[in-house]
Amino acid sequence: MSEQAGMPATIENQLHSLRDYIRYAMSQFSEHQVYFGHGTDNAWDEATQLVLAAVYLPWNANPQVLDGRLTLQEKRRVLEFIRKRAEERIPLPYITRESWFCDLPFYVDERVLIPRSPIAELIENQFSPWLRPGPVDRVLDLCTGSGCIGLACAYAFPEAEVDLADISGDAIDVARHNVEKHEMTERVHAIESDLFSGLQGRRYDLIVSNPPYVDAADLASMPNEYGHEPELALGSGPDGLDITRRILREANDYLTDDGLLVVEVGNSEVHLMSQYPQLPVVWLEFERGGNGVFAITAADLMQYRDQI
Repeated sequence: MSEQAGMPATIENQLHSLRDYIRYAMSQFSEHQVYFGHGTDNAWDEATQLVLAAVYLPWNANPQVLDGRLTLQEKRRVLEFIRKRAEERIPLPYITRESWFCDLPFYVDERVLIPRSPIAELIENQFSPWLRPGPVDRVLDLCTGSGCIGLACAYAFPEAEVDLADISGDAIDVARHNVEKHEMTERVHAIESDLFSGLQGRRYDLIVSNPPYVDAADLASMPNEYGHEPELALGSGPDGLDITRRILREANDYLTDDGLLVVEVGNSEVHLMSQYPQLPVVWLEFERGGNGVFAITAADLMQYRDQI
């Protein structure tokens, strides 16, 4: 090992700037074959966000800071973040404790899924043209996890009351944290509930759900990063539709007569289409990519509820 001024040539004294550590992180990602799919889709963005977060800088900091040199304490924190991401394959948002959805920041940890749903695009457009015109008084985010979908809906429909429901008490704790973070406690409510069981007597103009939907085959073949996410929030039986079937059977009791149900089923779209070809769902398209999200009106759902 070479030495300089009596110091061993460790990583800490060979790398100096933020840019140095971003390059090093990218190399580590390549060596350990990390998977990008929890907020970024490439090594540069992933490494930049990771390194900046380690020194308490925002992900969109002025690029001029990348040439700034790090203190020894900062170097060690950055290297620990890189180790967790590359060697332990922990997803970036679990390390930084932050994920963005609909251009809004949310606290996340291993108790909830990392937000990544294409439903964000629907929220930005207020679910037009599928949601009927007029005021939206009540919205339900079913299987809410971090609460990101429901809270984004609260921003999109500023007059609406929003319920966040999840069977996991741990998830509800995270959702409540995010409700407080976004100062929405007066009209956004987190409720521990096994689907609709804790929502008796409530009716919603819009029910949005990103439930567990991964089928058994996909669950067994997912990259290591997904092993850090709660399995309760991922798998849903052999075809990924165990929970979705319950939602379809029960949603009419909680929708207004002109209400809309929007559900994400991801790759289990093929199973739903083959099992219920008569169900008049609309499979939604997304400009920014994504698939496996359907919408169905309360009226259409009512006609077929006995066939589900």
